Amino acid sequence: MEINHNVFESFEGPIRQYLAQMQLYDAAIKEIKTKLEILDNEFSIKYDHNPIHNIESRLKSPISIMQKLKRRDLPLNLESLKTGMNDIAGIRVICNYLDDIYHIADLLTGQDDVKLLLRRDYIKHPKESGYRSLHLVIQIPVFLAERVEHVKCEVQIRTIAMDFWASLEHQLKYKRNTDVSEELRTRLKICADAITEVDVEMQEIHKDILRSGEPDQYAF
Repeated sequence: MEINHNVFESFEGPIRQYLAQMQLYDAAIKEIKTKLEILDNEFSIKYDHNPIHNIESRLKSPISIMQKLKRRDLPLNLESLKTGMNDIAGIRVICNYLDDIYHIADLLTGQDDVKLLLRRDYIKHPKESGYRSLHLVIQIPVFLAERVEHVKCEVQIRTIAMDFWASLEHQLKYKRNTDVSEELRTRLKICADAITEVDVEMQEIHKDILRSGEPDQYAF
């Protein structure tokens, strides 16, 4: 990861400390991705079904971090990073079906070393724009040579269709750096509702297929 050290001039404290903190977030992402891959593989072996279609991850850029801290009127220092932000480390889990989202969320947060800090269900309670996803803020231990650090990470879990919609909305709202017109907002909301209907119908078709097999196929 190439870093321009001039970006950190506004931060209180040495650059080395900031880089060490970012290394912790990167390590947390790797730990969580490994957990998710193991769960997906176990699910596949037991039930001949992979609930996870894809896993994506990202570390928030230094510029984005500073902008968010300024918007929240928080000081530009390492303490603000650790206590004032939940999404510096982010993982997006793309699932095949609606039920898969909740299976994966329950299995992940049920592990002994995973602490659930916050859960926001934008699937059962969508945003006004039509955005749907399950957001979890979790904390996991990262084992270093001489100590253990507990690091926060945001995990977003959604279906393929939800992800397609969210990517389009993000592109329109942020990458163009312009306000989305009321007409486009209405059209996006209509698409979000249509995508939800497709997700529900695909889930029902999937359940009908499963009913022809073992009745308790997902009794984890």
